Amino acid sequence: MNLLCAAIDIGSNTTRMLVAEPKDGQLTKVMEQRTYTRIGKSRDNKGRISKEKAEEVAEVVETQVRLARELGAQQFRAVATAAIREAPNRDEVVDLIRERAGIPIEIISGEEEGRLAFIGATKALGHPIEGHIAVVDVGGGSTEIITGSVPGGVEEVMSWSIGSSSIADELIESDPPSASEIRRIRDRIEDEFSGVEFERLPDQVVAVGGSATSLRRLVGVVLEYETLERGIRVLCGDTAAEVARQFELDPLRVKILPTGVLILEKISELLAQPLQIGKGGVREGMVLDMLNGEKDVSSVVLAG
Repeated sequence: MNLLCAAIDIGSNTTRMLVAEPKDGQLTKVMEQRTYTRIGKSRDNKGRISKEKAEEVAEVVETQVRLARELGAQQFRAVATAAIREAPNRDEVVDLIRERAGIPIEIISGEEEGRLAFIGATKALGHPIEGHIAVVDVGGGSTEIITGSVPGGVEEVMSWSIGSSSIADELIESDPPSASEIRRIRDRIEDEFSGVEFERLPDQVVAVGGSATSLRRLVGVVLEYETLERGIRVLCGDTAAEVARQFELDPLRVKILPTGVLILEKISELLAQPLQIGKGGVREGMVLDMLNGEKDVSSVVLAG
């Protein structure tokens, strides 16, 4: 009997659940569920998360746990990332979610977030990956670049407190974004990555996270300067509601997507490589970690 695992990722923009199991050497997705909880946007001027927002997230996680149990999930792991990690009242928020959901909630570091993203991304491409690899994870409140190889695993995790939501909430007021707002975002990203250099450039780069996966619908599976610039033109050419309708995206995602695109563009420049959009990320890495506690999953890859 296969072990059904549920992974819940409480991020700055979204709270996502993946229920998956190993089958015929592949990690098969049984159910995915996503809710835009926008925790990062809800924090007050001291960075605290409101009781109302914590209650909302707790209700979402409680529902996800119930759905996973109904499917027969036997193991659970739930993690909280940048928005909760950086909040002064993070322990209160996590305690509330844990009490409602009935499972432990783990606040993970940027390094652990990167490790999980690397495992999920490299297992989920559907073809062998050789050489030195970089995985890029642009989230709502943080960005990670993880380098390593499939045989050797993670070598280094670099994390920055900059994300698609945090910058968009601060610098974008117009719909669509104005040219001056895009310039300010570019300047902020340049400042954040000033002085960042890589002694060894990767042979391949895989991009995971909400910004990258949303861009698949706008520009295709390979992100390079030309396609990313085309994405910016699309996002700045019409309202978020119209772009969302045209490309079947959530309007809330579209509003913060320009900042995600510009972060990805800067990272592609730093790594001197186009970015291949990955099929797996943090949640897939969490499931593989859970399965690894039961048996060797070194040969398991993500289906479809």
